[in-house]
Amino acid sequence: MMRIVVDAMGSDNRPQPDVKGAIDAAKQFKDDEIILVGPQDVVAATIAKHGAQPDNLRVVHAGEIIQMSDKPSTVGKDKPESSMHVGLGLVKSGDADAFVTAGNTGAAHAIAMLFSLRRIPNVKRPALALIFPIHEKPVIFLDVGANAEARADWLAQYAIMGSVYASNALGLRSPKVGLVSNGEEEGKGTAVIQEAGRLIKQLPLDFVGNIEPADIHGGLVDVVVADGFTGNILIKTFESATRYLGEVIRKEIKASFISSIGGLLARGAFQRVRQKVNADEIGGAPLLGVNGVVIIAHGSSDAKSIKNAIGQARIAVQGQVVQSITDKMQAFNRIQQEN
Repeated sequence: MMRIVVDAMGSDNRPQPDVKGAIDAAKQFKDDEIILVGPQDVVAATIAKHGAQPDNLRVVHAGEIIQMSDKPSTVGKDKPESSMHVGLGLVKSGDADAFVTAGNTGAAHAIAMLFSLRRIPNVKRPALALIFPIHEKPVIFLDVGANAEARADWLAQYAIMGSVYASNALGLRSPKVGLVSNGEEEGKGTAVIQEAGRLIKQLPLDFVGNIEPADIHGGLVDVVVADGFTGNILIKTFESATRYLGEVIRKEIKASFISSIGGLLARGAFQRVRQKVNADEIGGAPLLGVNGVVIIAHGSSDAKSIKNAIGQARIAVQGQVVQSITDKMQAFNRIQQEN
């Protein structure tokens, strides 16, 4: 039995989608325990709106709420009774196996790293990863925002952690790893990128070298490695381009009577395409490198997205991602010492 903690006060529209997603997950994963963390009375009232509380769903009280506007540098000490503190504390104490939130990403990162779970031994900086479906298979991008800048050894560690997650959680055999640069040639990129490429080459990974966005769209890689600034812009560009293309198609379909009829006939196909390129179908973004499973969903998540994020947390626990990263980091540390 797994025990998954859900931040009931995380999303932009809390607690409705957070609670409903947890209820739906409890009904689907009947052998697991789903733990909602938040103000007891608020959470209980929201559960009551959806009928009888599932037997495998329970509530743990947390009296404080972290807002999206709260500064990550202050919430650690200012709100010790927040749903994030309490939820992550359950994972730290061993009373839960994973934590899911759609709340303030920076706050979740800070609290996990500094006040509860801490870093996995030998990990220099945790990385926020995002799983994006390309060609009907998941591609993991990291870092997408935890660290705006990165050193070469951090990027090498991102490659390790992304490869572990792709293999253990996403089921990709021998995932291909690429390092984002402004050209495929080895001499391209900043000094940090060039040094990172040299380090990653020494690792027991399927490293394809430097990559550009076209390589990602072309299905060349399963793990995309970048600093947090580059990765964040890259993934937002992917998402916005997908939305823009959808808007263009909708406008063109409505441009004439004939195209409108064609659009109606193709509606099912369009819906299937939308599902295939929708990151929310996968769930949330794993925070890799902290000593526990943490999944961060988008603030605008609906109940389905929260349920999928819980599902992603279950997969990470089943795949023993944290233990595998721990083992790989020990090996990486030995390689660095030898060099």
